[in-house]
Amino acid sequence: MEIVQSGLIVCTEEVRMLDQAIVSSIEGLRRGGHGVKRIALLLGVSKNTVRRYLRHPKQGQQLRPRGRKLTAAQQAHAIELWRTSADGNAVVVQDLLAEEGVSASLRTVQRIVAAERRAVAVREATTVRFETPAGQQMQVDFGERRVLIGGVEQTVYFFVATLGYSRRTFVRAGLSQRQDEWKLGLEGALVHFSGRPEQVVVDNAKALILRHTPEDVKVHPAFEAYCRDRHIAVFACKPYRARTKGKVESGVKYVKRNAIARRAFADFASLEKHLVAWMAKADERIHGTTHERPIDRFNAAERAALQPLHNPDMQVTTQRLRRTVANDCYVDVDTVRYSVPHRLARTTVDVQVSGSEVVIWSNGQEVARHARSQQRHERVTSPGHFAGLVRGQTTSETGALASYGRSLADYATAIGGVT
Repeated sequence: MEIVQSGLIVCTEEVRMLDQAIVSSIEGLRRGGHGVKRIALLLGVSKNTVRRYLRHPKQGQQLRPRGRKLTAAQQAHAIELWRTSADGNAVVVQDLLAEEGVSASLRTVQRIVAAERRAVAVREATTVRFETPAGQQMQVDFGERRVLIGGVEQTVYFFVATLGYSRRTFVRAGLSQRQDEWKLGLEGALVHFSGRPEQVVVDNAKALILRHTPEDVKVHPAFEAYCRDRHIAVFACKPYRARTKGKVESGVKYVKRNAIARRAFADFASLEKHLVAWMAKADERIHGTTHERPIDRFNAAERAALQPLHNPDMQVTTQRLRRTVANDCYVDVDTVRYSVPHRLARTTVDVQVSGSEVVIWSNGQEVARHARSQQRHERVTSPGHFAGLVRGQTTSETGALASYGRSLADYATAIGGVT
């Protein structure tokens, strides 16, 4: 039976009450000191029934509210609110209905929008595989993994690029995910594939994409300039839609699980050498989606479809890092320390990092140039940077005191021995 109350439909049902004899037995057993559980066991009824009749001992029939539901029009309105103003949040739908004078429990609202919620979940989970023509697209991404290098476990960041058609993969190891690392990785991929695609697909990393809304996508000016110089279009995935670049997502997993796994390396150079050999091996495998070897698909169609490689002398890194020189005359770049002339201690310098070099500038003048190291916590030192800071070992005919400061034995000799 349904009763309309204040715009809501209240559903009821008739419930047969217990025989008065049983009700009397419940009351008598209770007076005898028996608990609810024992009474229910003795009389063959539920514990909730015993509790209910101890509270309200009645005989006959009563109407028990079974539940409430909104009218058809109110249900349709709740679903519309869920799609629009509430942005898929049932709690907000409940609040908006309350503001309109319609009272409904959260569970009622959740039941109303359940079918719509499931439909949206199915649409978001459903993936249509999108195949691109040869030479059109390259997807790039970063992955990270703890790797044992030189007996020390450290975090290594892997730049991975995958050609959309052939599925050939390029991987480069580094110590960070700064914008220059993205550009150095992309540059390495272009050189590795000996050509450039029409488009590069990226995610919304802050180093690359400053803003991504339905109306506007703002690419970081430095990254945009890098791609524009190479005539490559930038396509940014929708936020939280990583499957748009599913090919490289799979590639990152493949690198972490197959190329690295639990392998240990003597040093970073050994890791880089291993990755070069692994890329050649990955080109020869049968790909799980195309059922062909990536190198075969590349040679058959994609090599010729790629655009000619740009001038390799074009600048890759443009961003300079600001660093303060420590008291020991070193600056830190990705946990590696590089020396500078000691006169610059405690001053601020500019550091430009390329794939092979670290160049340090002070007041517009180059003051240091080092080969770049990928070994965490290593010190890269130029001895000339400390010239004049520490006195060298000297010899003189004038006596032992000329070498003071260099040997405790000279002090002992000068004072006639140690007593």
